[in-house]
Amino acid sequence: MSLDVSLTITVDTGGPEKTEIKLFSANITHNLGDMAGEAGIYKACWHPDEIGADTAGKIIPILEQGLADMKARPEHFKKFDSPNGWGLYENFVPWVEEYLEACKKHPKAVIGVSR
Repeated sequence: MSLDVSLTITVDTGGPEKTEIKLFSANITHNLGDMAGEAGIYKACWHPDEIGADTAGKIIPILEQGLADMKARPEHFKKFDSPNGWGLYENFVPWVEEYLEACKKHPKAVIGVSR
């Protein structure tokens, strides 16, 4: 099982229906849920609707703080690595970095989550 996140915008191209454009998408294993929780970014990533975050700009400060904590204490967060190897700190940090950069690039984009 995995988490799929996306950032989209809806554009009026003049036709009968508006067009949704995907600006970013990423996938990560649910095995990283505990690590995300420890970093304080679980809800921002898995359940942004529960914290009122419908657009990317609303989760930027949360992701920044969590990422800084993870980078400051790598050995602590590595304790949450999945024993089966599917869900490791070394993969999660770059994923969060990429997601954060996409949020900064497209702060008005709508967050989509599939769990």
